[in-house]
Amino acid sequence: MTSIVIAAHNEATVLDRCLDSVLRNAVVADPAQVIVVPNGCTDDTAGVARRRGVTVVELAEPGKAAALNAGDAAATSFPRLYLDADVVLADGGIDLLVRELERTGALAAVPARRMELAGRPPAVRAYYAIHSRLPAVVGGLYGRGLIALSRPGRARFDQFPDQVADDLFLDSLFTEPERLVVSAATVRVAAPGRTGDLVRRLVRVRAGNTALRDKLPGVRRSRRSSWLTDVVLRAPWLSPAAVCYVVITLLAERGARRVIRTGQVAWAHDRSSRAAGGKA
Repeated sequence: MTSIVIAAHNEATVLDRCLDSVLRNAVVADPAQVIVVPNGCTDDTAGVARRRGVTVVELAEPGKAAALNAGDAAATSFPRLYLDADVVLADGGIDLLVRELERTGALAAVPARRMELAGRPPAVRAYYAIHSRLPAVVGGLYGRGLIALSRPGRARFDQFPDQVADDLFLDSLFTEPERLVVSAATVRVAAPGRTGDLVRRLVRVRAGNTALRDKLPGVRRSRRSSWLTDVVLRAPWLSPAAVCYVVITLLAERGARRVIRTGQVAWAHDRSSRAAGGKA
């Protein structure tokens, strides 16, 4: 049996879609224990989960780390999958992840990411033309909304730290040979619907990553020049897109510094991508 933990803060509009894909997958794979942890919700997230017949562990206060830890405490099986509530899995994805963990002995596995960019502004599409080719994104555990851990992989840490960058935290626990991207399993990732939404999302991500690195010095650092050395120099035709990438990145860095100064790094999400469907 596999245990699946879904932390959900005000996700009533997308949780049904997520659970549709999870429960459809659970029929194919071994029977799955599905745990939804609504935390600090002011909408019907908990009600949506209860109506689907899954285990619900409700928390009064918002906080992703606390929600993941509460879900972990209720989980009884391995492998252990951690999902964001807006994830939509392709059929068979859970089974593929579980099989590959067992076959390879890897400690962590993620699906391949499929960006949804239809209808997005040119600047958003240009940003992801670079971002999606970064080696850290192609081979890392973050940015997919789904991470699967084997029992030994979960044993690498005690609890999720009280930070919002949980996927970067997990990514830093494993070396490259210990983690794998299962290309046959896919997850849809909906890009933000507007350039301003993208910048705001990146502000939250960067502020969260900085806060995590300040608290846990061993967390993996980013290579700031990777967009140039690993992407543009190998594919010069992407140079126009790189201009948008750099401008958006600088705007996000400036915004993240402002958020860090105010100490208001909080768990939030982009409503425009959720309206479009898929993971954000």
